[in-house]
Amino acid sequence: MDSNVSTLHVSSLSETGEGQKDYGAGNSLLQSQFVLQKESSVPMCFIWPKEDLVKAIEELREPVVDLSGFLKGDLVATQDAAMLIRESCLKHGFFQITGHGVDPRLIRMAYDHLDRFFKLPVSMKLRAKRMPGTNWGYSGAHADRFSSKLPWKETLSFRFYEPDDSHPVVLDFFKSTLGMDFEETGLVYQKYCEAMKEVALAIMELMAISLGIHDQQHYKHFFQDGSSIMRCNYYPPCKEPEYVLGTGPHCDPTSLTILHQDQVGGLEVFSDNKWRTVRPRQGAFVVNIGDTFMALSNGKYKSCLHRALVNRDKERRSLTFFMNPREDKVVRPPEYLVSSCTGDAPRTYPDFTWSELLQFTQKHYRADDATLPNFTKWLLSSKPANVNNN
Repeated sequence: MDSNVSTLHVSSLSETGEGQKDYGAGNSLLQSQFVLQKESSVPMCFIWPKEDLVKAIEELREPVVDLSGFLKGDLVATQDAAMLIRESCLKHGFFQITGHGVDPRLIRMAYDHLDRFFKLPVSMKLRAKRMPGTNWGYSGAHADRFSSKLPWKETLSFRFYEPDDSHPVVLDFFKSTLGMDFEETGLVYQKYCEAMKEVALAIMELMAISLGIHDQQHYKHFFQDGSSIMRCNYYPPCKEPEYVLGTGPHCDPTSLTILHQDQVGGLEVFSDNKWRTVRPRQGAFVVNIGDTFMALSNGKYKSCLHRALVNRDKERRSLTFFMNPREDKVVRPPEYLVSSCTGDAPRTYPDFTWSELLQFTQKHYRADDATLPNFTKWLLSSKPANVNNN
């Protein structure tokens, strides 16, 4: 990938060329919103290199894992599900799940409220504007962070965790940023995040089983008090989709991603040196491994490169839940996965916290296919005395 992919935007979007408009940092959110909704031609800051735009011609043959038997305590179904997950995660880290128990009405309501938010006037959306150094809030094409290869999308992100007093943090986010008119929106996404956490913890139990870890609750306990991120994605139609990407090629730095995509399609995964499409399946969620879980598996399971395309005529929407550990919790694989390794360096990655990796991707590095190894180098160089590799 182009080396500029890892350059964070720290100044105004002033690198203009022929036919390119100057989108200053002071109003970049507003201008990107105008570009996405009004203009027929694509400004240079949204155009991606040809090597990132190679077309997918084959579909990813990811397994579809039925969770219903596992959730009912069926031991045979549990082993079958764990085997499918293992095969997928050893190869590319993507699979789809059905039988997850999430109410379809809740999913529909989540999309209804997504539509409501992204149809608001720009001035209203900016009340939830993402602030520098954070990973939650509204962002228009991430133009507040990057100066080139901008994604053709708008996002609304918010944190989800369960404090000791069981306070509804998602509901509070919507009421405090958008006002009481969005109380219902906050309630819907509070319930959606709670449902996603249940599904994620179930998958974490299957992950432990699939890796042969004696304590099958190991990962489930590790993430029980986690701090996750929910993101609503809106990809407007684009008159020249062959030049842009809704989301550029990257590996998720998080632990586990649970995605619900609409029927428009656009998600693609790089596997066996080819881009492959991920077919939307009615009622299914797409699940993929992130960099943090790759470290938790001692490198056995793969965090895979993926991207999102946009459509010429149709808008695309998706709901993404990123499961993460508590920010100060040390990311370290279970002893079994270390002791079963051979060689002089049984640990693939050093100890780190999710907070350290999060700050690296927010302040120093734009997530791509080499985030974790580059983070490791940065961590070892910045804290050599505190890192334990053994």
